[in-house]
Amino acid sequence: MSETIHPADLGFFSVLAAAGSLSATARELGLTAAAVSKRLAQMEQRAGVMLVNRTTRRMMLTPEGEVYLERARRILDEIDELGELLGSAKKGPTGLLRVNATLGFGRSHVGPAISRFITQYPQVSVQLQLSVTPPPLTEGAFDVCIRFGEPPDTRVIARSLAPNRRLLCAAPAYLARHGMPASPRDLNRHNCIGIRQGDEAYGVWKLSSGRGGTQKTESIHTHGTLTTNDGEIAVQWALDGHGILMRAEWDINQYLADGRLVQVLPLHSTPGANIYAVYAQSHQLSTRIRTFVDFLAAELGDKLRTQRSTATRRTEH
Repeated sequence: MSETIHPADLGFFSVLAAAGSLSATARELGLTAAAVSKRLAQMEQRAGVMLVNRTTRRMMLTPEGEVYLERARRILDEIDELGELLGSAKKGPTGLLRVNATLGFGRSHVGPAISRFITQYPQVSVQLQLSVTPPPLTEGAFDVCIRFGEPPDTRVIARSLAPNRRLLCAAPAYLARHGMPASPRDLNRHNCIGIRQGDEAYGVWKLSSGRGGTQKTESIHTHGTLTTNDGEIAVQWALDGHGILMRAEWDINQYLADGRLVQVLPLHSTPGANIYAVYAQSHQLSTRIRTFVDFLAAELGDKLRTQRSTATRRTEH
């Protein structure tokens, strides 16, 4: 490699871009901010171009910096994967694993699963980032992204982790005051709790009944006095008796099981939102990624079976 780029610079620049500032990079690497600034200046001097635009409050990568980052991450991933391939016969997964998930599901399910994963595989380091809006699948900032619904991008691998139904529910106290809806159209006279997340059409609930050629789908424009972008808050509002909520069974099964929530319009189904682990095709040989995805699939499968079994026993009694 020429003097334009030093191999150690690749990892340094990847940390810098992920940290978002010189001070955060200094904390991450255990250096002073002055040392980080000096190293970046030396990199730019060797490259002959500016890699980062700095201001007093923030920094942004230049177009050349974006190219540098993309290639640096690709090279670092290939080095890690080569090491895994050479050593996989002798040891378990090793190295850094960067995971992205949505706020609610990541906090409730992915985070606890990672805790158990690193107990079993202590040679793996995991960075988990939770976000309201999922990052682009092709930007390369993460090794594995946990998504709801099968991604349309064919350039990535989407491994099914677990099925996921969205259910309508409400607290018994709310239904006692306002009545149980008998049809989707009855929702128009109810207070429906809204959740603004991702790119989904807000305020429109699609409910289907029947099967095959007789299936009928209705789009209901809901109305209500409460809206949030946080699923946990929406569930709490439903528990407090403020309205009807559409939410993934993962988030409400425990409340259906103990009777604090009651399913509404149980004979109607909603569009599926199955859970997938998404990663680049170039990562399919990575031992740590394959091991993590297999582990997560087993964890979520066991948890869903337990939740459904508990809810079924509650219904039968």
